[in-house]
Amino acid sequence: MTGSQSAPRSRRSILKAGGALAIAGLIGEARAAGYPERPIKIIVPFAPGGPTDIMARILGTHLGQALGGTIVVENRPGGGGNIGIGIAAHAEPDGYTLLITSSAYVVNPGLYAKIPYDPDKDFAPIAELGTSPNVILVDPKLGINSIVDLIARAKANPDELNYASPGLGTTPHLAGELFKIIGRIQMTHVPFSGAGPAIQAILSGTTQVAFAALPPAHPHIESGALKALAVTGTHRWFDLPDVPTMIELGYKDFVSDTFQGFLAPANTPSSAVALLSAKSIEILKRPEIAEQLRNDGFEVLANGPDGMRKRIADEVPKWRDIIAKAGIKPV
Repeated sequence: MTGSQSAPRSRRSILKAGGALAIAGLIGEARAAGYPERPIKIIVPFAPGGPTDIMARILGTHLGQALGGTIVVENRPGGGGNIGIGIAAHAEPDGYTLLITSSAYVVNPGLYAKIPYDPDKDFAPIAELGTSPNVILVDPKLGINSIVDLIARAKANPDELNYASPGLGTTPHLAGELFKIIGRIQMTHVPFSGAGPAIQAILSGTTQVAFAALPPAHPHIESGALKALAVTGTHRWFDLPDVPTMIELGYKDFVSDTFQGFLAPANTPSSAVALLSAKSIEILKRPEIAEQLRNDGFEVLANGPDGMRKRIADEVPKWRDIIAKAGIKPV
């Protein structure tokens, strides 16, 4: 091949270029139609203060600026996330009601006998936003300084310890139940309507232990108000170097995280979905935003609709299997 000749483009690169052009066309179509013409509502199916609420408010502020409009975050907690997700699923698919949800979206199909949405059909994925490890917390006044201490206390006093979680079927709840199984201990589960109330429960002494996603717990760990015994990610968190992973402690495959995903009701105009996706990913990839989220306990993913779609396809059957193995009967 001579220097004047160019190598033939691969089919993949041609398809990628074509896809980019199509997305650019859809974004242009949304802008030409004047979208958004009025405030956009993002439903968060949990109480304020939890990781999904934190993500929604950070992204919503910058997304409103990028779109030249207004984003309003509306918390609709209850039913382990089902109430808010169901409201979003049945909203008018016009691009003005959206959903930012957590792993509850993929857990609930295996946890509940009936849910108000079909995870595969009722939503159009916009973006896979981020993920956070879960963390095992105790009240420092208990004098429990390690996972070994926690298991020993629970075995010695089987009726003493209660643990808070953000709600039935959340990944922190399931991590708590898994911990009880592998530790061969008893703790009473106290579910709340979100991570914020769960954290407040342990701070106020309502419970002695909590399983929660890292973001709402992070400032209280740093201040010393709560003690983190372990994180459930694949690696230690960057600014909590003294907190081990459960894997390091000998609990093989004990990995549990909480993701945040951005979705629109099915049949929302593809032009609006493309614009929302492009702007959201652009925002998440800004160094200052990524750093802010990392400091808040998030690992930024910033993947488009295909990434979110794949996560849904992978995790619905994964969690259904875990729920069955844990002996949790659908409610």
